[in-house]
Amino acid sequence: MIDLSSHYKNTLSPKIENIKTAIAENRVISFDYYYSKGETQKLIEPYLIVFQWSSWYVFGHCCEKNDFRLFKLNRLWNLTVTEQHFETRDIPQKQVDFDSYFSDKIMLVAVFDKIMKHRLIEEYGIDSFSYTYDGNILFKFGFTNKENLLSWVLSFGDKVEVIEPKELMCEIKIQAENISKKYL
Repeated sequence: MIDLSSHYKNTLSPKIENIKTAIAENRVISFDYYYSKGETQKLIEPYLIVFQWSSWYVFGHCCEKNDFRLFKLNRLWNLTVTEQHFETRDIPQKQVDFDSYFSDKIMLVAVFDKIMKHRLIEEYGIDSFSYTYDGNILFKFGFTNKENLLSWVLSFGDKVEVIEPKELMCEIKIQAENISKKYL
């Protein structure tokens, strides 16, 4: 048995069905999209529904950017299949290499408390780390997005020490100070 549902299953299924309809009928979709820079309304010509990196996405031609883009369904709300039809475009092969959307340009080097081993295995696999001389975990991994990396590292609380990049160490310190101020 395979169940790919998520916490969003009540909203995810209707989105997927509406997008499938729009793809089959070559109809533009409209939606509100939420991301780190804020929120915006999008119009896209949908081509594919993609499940990758443990999340659902719609891949399509963005009318605003005049380019193919990938949109995460959990960030997409108020989806409407419009009456506007579109002519199918040829998709450049490099555009459907979805791994290329996420480069590993930020290299994290961190030491995790050994009690975090289960989480590192769950999220990145058993070969994603090595051990330090004292039995803790040395983790080296490339990340795409600084904001997501910061949030992920902070989710470990005091069970992680960042070694590199130095800029991330400074941002963690600022975040910790800001959190501390809220509880004075």
